[in-house]
Amino acid sequence: MPIEIKELHIKINVNEGSKPSAATSTQKSKDEDVVAECVAQVMKIIERKKER
Repeated sequence: MPIEIKELHIKINVNEGSKPSAATSTQKSKDEDVVAECVAQVMKIIERKKER
């Protein structure tokens, strides 16, 4: 049975007064890699659905 996601809640915290550090930029690239992988997997699922 397929799972359908109807809502997606994203919560972030923003620190306006802080300066970005090297560790933050490293974390950002890791986060971007995770997001890119998720997008790729979703696109594969969509393509498989179209084939049916």
